[in-house]
Amino acid sequence: MTAQNSATTSMTIAVTATGESTPTGSAPTVRTPAGGPSSARTPGGGRTPGTSAGSADSGSVDSGSASAGSGSTSAEDAPRGAADPLRRGTLLAVLGVVCFSLTFPSTVWGLESFGPWSLVAVRSALAGLIAAAFLLVGRVPLPERRHRAGLAVVACGVVIGFPLLTTLALQTSTTSHAAVVVGLLPLTTAAFAALRTGRRPSRTFWSAAVAGAVVVLGFTLQQSGGAVSRGDLYLFGALLVCAAGYTEGGRLARQMPGWQVIGWALVLCLPLMLAGSAVALSLEPVHLNAHGVIGLLWVAAGSTFFGLYVWYRGMASIGIPKASQLQLAQPLLTLFWSVFLLGETLPLAAPLAAVGVLVCIAVTQRAKS
Repeated sequence: MTAQNSATTSMTIAVTATGESTPTGSAPTVRTPAGGPSSARTPGGGRTPGTSAGSADSGSVDSGSASAGSGSTSAEDAPRGAADPLRRGTLLAVLGVVCFSLTFPSTVWGLESFGPWSLVAVRSALAGLIAAAFLLVGRVPLPERRHRAGLAVVACGVVIGFPLLTTLALQTSTTSHAAVVVGLLPLTTAAFAALRTGRRPSRTFWSAAVAGAVVVLGFTLQQSGGAVSRGDLYLFGALLVCAAGYTEGGRLARQMPGWQVIGWALVLCLPLMLAGSAVALSLEPVHLNAHGVIGLLWVAAGSTFFGLYVWYRGMASIGIPKASQLQLAQPLLTLFWSVFLLGETLPLAAPLAAVGVLVCIAVTQRAKS
């Protein structure tokens, strides 16, 4: 008993200055009176290698601070951007919309050097090579079998269908006209999302979405004289396949990183696009110039890869319906680029359409979805 008491009195339990207790389940820090090596008694009665008294005190304070508030961390310790994922997701989706708004002007530039089939095949092939490089460098494993059907929908709708149909439409339609028709994409995407995911946005959301679509459709009919051209049919088909791809991609982006969604979709199409590039380039004439090369590079790297990467990440954060309504601003941005880059005449109805669309965006972003 004497030896036991002597051993007990020679040890002191270290207590933090703030008075916080040691986290549950962790061993107390023990300090020897001489300030030499200390050791902590484990639950099993053993000892772990010690550290100096000074570092023991420091470790105790750190542990207590980390465990304060039932394991929660302070705002300073939280990862940057994690405090407000909604705002971060909105910014990513907006960046994607800006990238997409340059797609039609860049396509028009690309058509100066390439035929429509060559442009679509080469842009998808280049984007697929970029995606493959990122996936290899990141050593990303192959997607799970349950994700492959969804990736095929993304590939058919976003990588092949939408670029092909819009490129064919831009042979007969102006950039500004095509941009306004594609303004119906948010409503189409929201409808697909409701059917696919089973979520039902509020009536306010749907009312604002329909109002925005009516504004866009009225603008389109006013500019085209009330007639529907073959280019419009291509554009309406592009809306359907792109909305399906966006919806499925947004769903997959909740289960895997957004850049991997578009990355694997592009890689899935890569063999077909490489073969298609070889055939199309041999059949269609090529007249390289600065506009054509810049347009090709942007639609490949900017719109098809980077734009879809940030877009899917944004959709995963804020939801498909809200993200889709941000695209109501895309026609207006494209109108600006068509004037600034292509020298097209801005329609007089554009300011009125801009006000109506922006009001609808504000309502849909605040509505419960």
